[in-house]
Amino acid sequence: MAKGILGKKLGMTQIFTAEGKVIPVTVIEAGPNVVVQNKTVENDGYNAVQLGFGAVKEKKVNKPLKGHFAKANVKPVKFIRELRLPGASEYTVGQVLSADVFSEGELIDVTGTAKGKGFAGGIKRHNFARGPMAHGSKSHREPGTIGSRMSGGGGKVFKGKKLPGRMGGQKVTVQRLQVVRVDVPRNLLLVKGAVPGPKGSFVIVKNTVKPTK
Repeated sequence: MAKGILGKKLGMTQIFTAEGKVIPVTVIEAGPNVVVQNKTVENDGYNAVQLGFGAVKEKKVNKPLKGHFAKANVKPVKFIRELRLPGASEYTVGQVLSADVFSEGELIDVTGTAKGKGFAGGIKRHNFARGPMAHGSKSHREPGTIGSRMSGGGGKVFKGKKLPGRMGGQKVTVQRLQVVRVDVPRNLLLVKGAVPGPKGSFVIVKNTVKPTK
């Protein structure tokens, strides 16, 4: 069964196994989530469940969202996302989901917004090689020529060319992460490895689309 939950990245730590091995883990506050809306093929053209997570003051919610929450008879939440799940009809509006939707040893995919790095050059952004660092060199970290000898007149730079520019701040999904531990009373998921985003950022946790390699 396809399933998912919204959460918040709290940071990284490490835990020890019974054999004494160290496992680096990311701590995710996964829940409680509330089902705000249930979309179906008959009404909306696709199956999806809309989840909400995180407390927010009512004065910070605009009128359209206030009406949306009032229709579902749920308290306002800060983070809302739709998850296209085949079994979306199994969820009911107002239902509360917690971290126990996942179990230890399960493989998951985590989606978040990567840390923004600002404007970066080609060496840092695309792993380009630098030029000679001797005094006679005119190009140390510059990208060099990018299309002056191209056929058809030259001078054209195709879209998508790897160049300096803004780095990070993009939606990133890390696949096949393992759930090491589930703390149900505190709604915490301990996931092996790193997940995208800084501390305090919102993430989406779903069971992996690649259960086998």
